[in-house]
Amino acid sequence: MIKLHDSGAYLVNGTELVADTPEAARIIADKTGKTVTCEDAKKETIAYGILKEHNTSDNMDKLKIKFDKLTSHDITFVGIIQTARASGLQKFPVPYVLTNCHNSLCAVGGTINEDDHMFGLTCAKRYGGMYVPPHQAVIHQFAREMLAGGGRMILGSDSHTRYGALGTMAMGEGGPELVKQLLNQTYDINMPGVVAVYLTGEPVKGVGPQDVALAIIGAVFKNGYVKNKVMEFVGSGVEKLSADFRIGIDVMTTETTCLSSIWQTDEKIREFYEIHKRPEDYKELKPGDVAYYDGVIELDLSEIKPMIAMPFHPSNTYTIDELNANLMDILDDCEKKALVSLDGAVDFTLKDKVRNHKLYVEQGVIAGCAGGGFENICAAADILKGSSIGPDEFTLNVYPASMPVYMELIKNGCAATIMQTGAILKTAFCGPCFGAGDTPANGAFSIRHSTRNFPNREGSKLQSGQIASVALMDARSIAATAANKGYLTPATEVPDKIGAYKYFFDKTIYDNRVFDSKGVPDPTVEIKFGPNIKDWPAMPALPENLLLRVVSEIHDPVTTTDELIPSGETSSYRSNPLGLAEFTLSRKDPEYVGRAKAVQKAQKALEAGECPKSALEGLSEIMDVVKASFEGVNHNTLGIGSTIFAVKPGDGSAREQAASCQKVLGGWANIANEYATKRYRSNLINWGMLPFVIPEGDLPFQNMDYIFLPKIKEAVENKTDKIKAYAIKDGKTIEFTMTLGDMTDEERQIILKGCLINYNRV
Repeated sequence: MIKLHDSGAYLVNGTELVADTPEAARIIADKTGKTVTCEDAKKETIAYGILKEHNTSDNMDKLKIKFDKLTSHDITFVGIIQTARASGLQKFPVPYVLTNCHNSLCAVGGTINEDDHMFGLTCAKRYGGMYVPPHQAVIHQFAREMLAGGGRMILGSDSHTRYGALGTMAMGEGGPELVKQLLNQTYDINMPGVVAVYLTGEPVKGVGPQDVALAIIGAVFKNGYVKNKVMEFVGSGVEKLSADFRIGIDVMTTETTCLSSIWQTDEKIREFYEIHKRPEDYKELKPGDVAYYDGVIELDLSEIKPMIAMPFHPSNTYTIDELNANLMDILDDCEKKALVSLDGAVDFTLKDKVRNHKLYVEQGVIAGCAGGGFENICAAADILKGSSIGPDEFTLNVYPASMPVYMELIKNGCAATIMQTGAILKTAFCGPCFGAGDTPANGAFSIRHSTRNFPNREGSKLQSGQIASVALMDARSIAATAANKGYLTPATEVPDKIGAYKYFFDKTIYDNRVFDSKGVPDPTVEIKFGPNIKDWPAMPALPENLLLRVVSEIHDPVTTTDELIPSGETSSYRSNPLGLAEFTLSRKDPEYVGRAKAVQKAQKALEAGECPKSALEGLSEIMDVVKASFEGVNHNTLGIGSTIFAVKPGDGSAREQAASCQKVLGGWANIANEYATKRYRSNLINWGMLPFVIPEGDLPFQNMDYIFLPKIKEAVENKTDKIKAYAIKDGKTIEFTMTLGDMTDEERQIILKGCLINYNRV
């Protein structure tokens, strides 16, 4: 079904793969009459061409990218604009779209979320942006419909910023990277590797884009095959897929940990732009005659079967047939994974869902940027036609990704078909994807065509003894399961029910409701601040010497950003740095906040010119060891802060708050064996936190130990990679080494200044 090449390969004339062997040059010369070097062929990928057009440096190995457009939603745009305002923002220098699809629901008894919306609207007016009101469109659907264009690059403050199927290379990053673009700075990365996703064949009826996506994720996530690389979709199978189908695969590439994605384009993508009244935005994209890829994923679409990603990660994949045939064994494996993911906080089982040897689920959801597309919902309607979801536990909720999609579903009758079954059609909202909508009952099992199934993404609270779980599936198989009243069923059992519908895009509702400044700022507009919108607290510069206390130690194989700062109910506090920080690691390590605050008191004492020893119990003995072992350490040359250790932190969301909340609580570093994503490491750096890496093996420290970093400021200034550190135990120092990895000069300055705000402050 899927083959991963052990090495790179050449793609000749867009159709034939030639393995990178000593014979490759001769084979290519025989086929093309050309002599091509590997370095020249690397320049013939679609990705290289787009990156070159957007690179402002004279070095294609060290890219400095300027994006064409920016986009954010209402969990992120307040913090981004507040950061940029603190650095002297006068206007948005590039088109910047503020969507409102995450905090769409107002807090009970308060106006927190709507205050954020009004902040966004007034900022769009003042600085010259675009504002999409709540319930109109999820961020990525609006970008597809109104922003994407062939050969463009878009940066979004949401990890699923992916528009490669439409010929747009898009990247999801933490908010500070958007701040840099708003301040006319650049996105600085090394030239990424490019991996071909070579598609052949054609999907069978009943197989949808989520099935293909989950098959790819299952094959590449654990081995890091595409980590921080660009996935480039090529091959004869591409033309067999509709634009909607390609979009559905593309948005899920985020879950592979790739940097971005891009697809070859054709007449079906031209038609997409014509339907959306933007024919001028189409651009034909294809690799050159001989293009070199750093790796290849070969995938025969005809061999893909309906898939399911069981809790607690999109890579925990099986075919639905495989799950049904091996139910108890696979459910037993889920229980073992739960012991790691849930830390034994609650009893977890799915074996109680087995009824008459079949798996019963209590909820189905088709939603968001992955599931809420036109073709997904039409296919679901066809499968559901004439059936009932029943009056028992099972429920089905469907969220079209935008109001134009919703209106077309009403016009073609699919909306009525779905509602007649007992399912509920709701407005565009990302809540089910991050735990702010459709929270199941305790112990319930939900199947969703959405983006993630991490623990708590469905909204349950381990700290309150509540747990539900999510499996990812395609809308078609969710509908087949709904028609079977909650018993897990692959859509390939009802393939003949699925028809074809033509989409007609009507943007009248956008014309009537979306505010568009056309890029013209109005500095007379007063920004509206709700009482929950707070400025960032002051953050000190990196001191000459640094004393860290480890206040959390996490040994899970991967730590997600959801575990670092929970999604769901905490999202109402995204505009309040101090308020949100109270939730840091609350689901993973409830003791973290108190420990971090205790260490922060010592740093605040230093800043006030007071002795820090009395501010933190046990610090006096530690300071005695430091002063006895290292010269020149005093109150004027020392900083005190906290750090966490995690094996592989940062998988999942781009949310900068996973790092900023630690910084707000006095965090100065993370220590890891590796970082799950580039975006999380960038978030750490932009918030002035040192991204240390330590080799796997026995740690020289443990939770609540102190680590001393002498002359750390000098090491950062001198671009020293190997950092000498000292664990302090039993009155002695234990030397060990950590590394900082590759950093640009600008990133080092951000670390030295203490954060991006300080670096840019005017």
